[in-house]
Amino acid sequence: MNFSFADYQSENFYDEMFTQEGTIRPGYEYLKNKFELLTSEDLINRRLTAERAMLSLGITFNVYSEGQGTERIMPLDIIPRVVSGTEWEHLERGLKQRIKALNMFIHDIYNEQHILKDGVVPRDLIESSKCFLPACMGLKPPKGVWCHITGTDLIRGDDGTFMVLEDNLRCPSGVSYMLENRELSKQIFPDVLASTGVRPVSDYPSRLLSMLQFLADRPNPTVAVLTPGIYNSAYFEHSYLAQQMGVELVDARDLVVSDGYVKMRTTNGFQIVDVIYRRIDDTFLDPRVFNPDSLIGIPGIFDVYKKGRVALANAPGTGVADDKVIYAYVPRIIKYYLQEDPIISNVQTHICREDSDMQYVLENIEDLVVKEANEAGGYGMLIGPKATKAEHELFRQKIKENPRNYIAQPTISLSRVPCMIDDHAEGRHVDLRPYILYGEDIHVIPGGLTRVALRKGSLVVNSSQGGGGKDTWVLY
Repeated sequence: MNFSFADYQSENFYDEMFTQEGTIRPGYEYLKNKFELLTSEDLINRRLTAERAMLSLGITFNVYSEGQGTERIMPLDIIPRVVSGTEWEHLERGLKQRIKALNMFIHDIYNEQHILKDGVVPRDLIESSKCFLPACMGLKPPKGVWCHITGTDLIRGDDGTFMVLEDNLRCPSGVSYMLENRELSKQIFPDVLASTGVRPVSDYPSRLLSMLQFLADRPNPTVAVLTPGIYNSAYFEHSYLAQQMGVELVDARDLVVSDGYVKMRTTNGFQIVDVIYRRIDDTFLDPRVFNPDSLIGIPGIFDVYKKGRVALANAPGTGVADDKVIYAYVPRIIKYYLQEDPIISNVQTHICREDSDMQYVLENIEDLVVKEANEAGGYGMLIGPKATKAEHELFRQKIKENPRNYIAQPTISLSRVPCMIDDHAEGRHVDLRPYILYGEDIHVIPGGLTRVALRKGSLVVNSSQGGGGKDTWVLY
């Protein structure tokens, strides 16, 4: 029996493939027709083939619970998500604008602090941020770039308009899934992909390497990817990117500071490393400067960095712009530095450190999503409509005790895209994480990781919370 979208229900959500009247949206026509030429059994077999391929390639992540590490594949839904060329051009302009302004903001925060002196962003907000690093004051990173790799989370609201949900400027993950999802799509639907006019994403590793090499001041620089080690949840990605770029994957045991340089142990002795793509958090980088208990950092590396003898991507200190309270100020940050209105809007955000906002949040917590300022991965979050009264009360107390640490947003019904559930199509909520590289210029990879909440009714797309992924097809 052929697969069919005939019984698919959008259920009053904004659906990216079908209008409320059931009309197919532009860009999805060819995909729909091709899928309906296949049987449900054939599609199930293709999905199983993709899952086996992911396991054999080691495309996994670790979930830690009750002290036990569990290795899992990120479930891949085989129905791609389509973004039109016109929509993408709008997103590309908006993301470039946002990254440019945030880079200027981070530089200003750690140098002249004009934005604080002018009262656009409150000084105490920065100084109380867990990710503000006083040791970075006065830093001038190579080529003036702080946020070299960014993964900005986008969502569509009820009217289909894209909005920024949050910024990820420290160690954004997931790009390996974007790349492998595309490779799996080529294997599963080679004819559909070739006939639909989809922009490629496969040049990401070469673009990443070129950007990293740009940061060094000498020809043929030595580049390395620094990982916390094999037990990190994103270790597959660290090793994958190093392999794709043709550079060394190193951990703290492989690097040492000697004679004023960072050097890598090799079979031929020590070799100077010029650029490090770090996949460890700022405060674990150097136990002499940040966390003295860090066993995954390199003692003395920060001093080498300050002297300009090694480049780090992303630069230490970028996490100050990841703070979810700072997020609420990004429209003002864009206006301040660029004298422009944001091309992509933020989600409406209530800042609990402001009395009127806190009162509103306490009174309406049942209808809001409450987030901790520096948590990620779906942790430290309350989804009001799905929480119990006890959970509401717990978060009320947390907000009262530390209002600086919380923001709240309306519960947005994320847009939905059809997913292959068992042998038929059902709508599931999605977000989108495009990846932006900032080197000689700013480049937005035409696609990104579409994360999907595979649990029926769930709005949480994080893989650690039961989410999966989709290939994202950006059309020409």
